[in-house]
Amino acid sequence: MERPAWAPQGIDISVPSVSRMYDYYLGGSHNFEVDREAARKAMRFMPGLPKIMQANRAFMRRVVRFAIGEGVTQFLDIGSGIPTFGNVHEVAQAADPDARVVYVDHDPVAVAHSRAVLEGNDKAGIVAADLRRPRQILDSPEVRELLDLDRPVGLLLISVLHFLEDEDKPVAAVTELSEALAPGSVIAVCHAAHAGIPLPQEQVAGMVGVYQEVRNPLVMRTRDEIAGFFDGYEFVEPGLVPMGNWRPESPDGQEDPYALTGFAGVGRKA
Repeated sequence: MERPAWAPQGIDISVPSVSRMYDYYLGGSHNFEVDREAARKAMRFMPGLPKIMQANRAFMRRVVRFAIGEGVTQFLDIGSGIPTFGNVHEVAQAADPDARVVYVDHDPVAVAHSRAVLEGNDKAGIVAADLRRPRQILDSPEVRELLDLDRPVGLLLISVLHFLEDEDKPVAAVTELSEALAPGSVIAVCHAAHAGIPLPQEQVAGMVGVYQEVRNPLVMRTRDEIAGFFDGYEFVEPGLVPMGNWRPESPDGQEDPYALTGFAGVGRKA
């Protein structure tokens, strides 16, 4: 298997990665045949996966603009993935040139590509770290240098928590991160759920099975379970809702049923 020039040395390009599969769904070019194969297999069960990923990204952009409007100009984006058009730093710095962003991912391709994209941007950085180890993130040089944790921060957990199983203690990880943030901080969560998926359960189970096979289990949680990640925050209107229903900028975002799968919400720390 030929290794593309952009692929970091030392990574196994025979094993699929969820961040590279996500990149493929969004039409990106930083993925390998093994990622495309797994993504196509998942799409055979759930053809709307690319639409869901586009809705994820659109939610993220709406959240960043909302946060900037509330005076939050620093962002910690965990599970940020491979940069594609319309990233957090682009949206935030278009609204406020002084906005600061720290991305966090544990996929080596995502980290390497983010470094290349952010070169020359002294207000944005990338940390190679895992959400399961919050201290590793909070103590990183990038977070210490770029973010002032005594001022409000936007904590972005967009389509990442559903890759943590209950035994990974995702609620504890989010709580540890949240406790480090100043009052006035906001949290944004977008999470997969069975609710709203316009397909029979067996088909959805087939798609979930593909993620099991690539050793990145996709955990569907209920609305109440997802609401548990907002402990210590007050929901911002309209609360925890189907993704496309969180402050849509136009009715177009709600036309495709796949844009209304899963749940998304924003909370403010009192």
